[in-house]
Amino acid sequence: QSLCGTHGVEANSTLATKEATTITMVKLPSAALAAAVMLPTCAAFAPASSYLTNTGMKSLVATNMIPAELVTEVPAALLSAADVAATTTTAAAASSTNLLSFSDQGQNLAGIFFQASLLPYLGFLYFLSFRGNRTPNLGNFGWQYLLLFVLGTIPSGIITKSVYGLSLANVDWLHGGAEALLTMTNVLIVLGFREAMTNPSYSENGSKYGNTPKFVAGGIALAFAATCALGTKLGFEGHSAFLYGIGNLPVDTVTSLPFVMHSEPENALSIPTWAIHCSSVIEFLFAMDIIWKFSETTGNEKWKGLTWGMLPLHASGICACTYHFFYNPSSLQFLVELQAFFTLLGNLTVAIAAYRIADSNGWNLRELNPFPKSEVSPEGIAIDEAAALPYNVMETSESELVLAGKLAALTIGSSYIIKYGELAFDL
Repeated sequence: QSLCGTHGVEANSTLATKEATTITMVKLPSAALAAAVMLPTCAAFAPASSYLTNTGMKSLVATNMIPAELVTEVPAALLSAADVAATTTTAAAASSTNLLSFSDQGQNLAGIFFQASLLPYLGFLYFLSFRGNRTPNLGNFGWQYLLLFVLGTIPSGIITKSVYGLSLANVDWLHGGAEALLTMTNVLIVLGFREAMTNPSYSENGSKYGNTPKFVAGGIALAFAATCALGTKLGFEGHSAFLYGIGNLPVDTVTSLPFVMHSEPENALSIPTWAIHCSSVIEFLFAMDIIWKFSETTGNEKWKGLTWGMLPLHASGICACTYHFFYNPSSLQFLVELQAFFTLLGNLTVAIAAYRIADSNGWNLRELNPFPKSEVSPEGIAIDEAAALPYNVMETSESELVLAGKLAALTIGSSYIIKYGELAFDL
């Protein structure tokens, strides 16, 4: 981008002046030849619509900007060459835009924080998966599934920048789709840990859900990948609503509300996208509560430390929702950076908490040995015996259906209150 700054413009102006002087000294056919020769030189500075192409020349004749007889003296081969030059330059520009869109995500402060947060999260996954912890399989899979959300933001961010020139937060159909992966993460965590706490036959028979939740999660990931690949071809625009904006109130209804002080901007989140955000925040609170209680199920108080470690991650989600509440203004960009900082901090704190859990269950540096463990090692035998212990099952007064109903009611209610309640403020 710096190459197209003021220095580039000045250099181009000088070049254009010299070439213009040469052109006036030749006959018209030579002028056409000179113009064709100059195209590759000027291509880096001129927009594609100004190239000497057959279509462009016809347009100039139609508007009486150049005489028709001039066009007849331009050889067809030169016009074809110009068409090729325009096409090649456009393709190169598109490739460069994709590269810049990707690099831009990593060179701002938020991008640096987000990138730095990946390593401690991988450490968290490692310690959480230690066999001595007795981490429920489905709950552990939920934490791992979050990596798909992280990966999903990369292609969706590139598309929003290169195609629409917008940030991901302002492209609703991609924004909501990416956040759906985060929501699925929280659902898997809640289901996995809750069942281990309340299902008496879990230790012997495994999850009563089988692999169904994992298949559903995989289907959602594939659907999002297909949306990224085909969305622009299906005609989705920069501000097309996620899930076609199902649940959005008609504009006339919204404007008739007595408290409305302004109309919604075009980048306002749709009801489905707000629902995804609200459910993610609420589900994460559920997860924090369940993991706190999981300490009683395992008899290990260190699990409560994981709930404390999750607090910065919850704060990260609140920062994101606050930024969206004010319609993602550039004046509140610090909220995006604060969100990224809390993500980094949260990944560090949950990694420390997971290490403390693993350490209390017998983890040591010898576990880093990639070779098969000795089957007669006293330490290994003790860890395996601890891992095979049954959970202390807790009674629950709520079924999964009741819990899902509460989540749905809170999610839908919060979505409408936030989306249309913000119209009551002169933002």
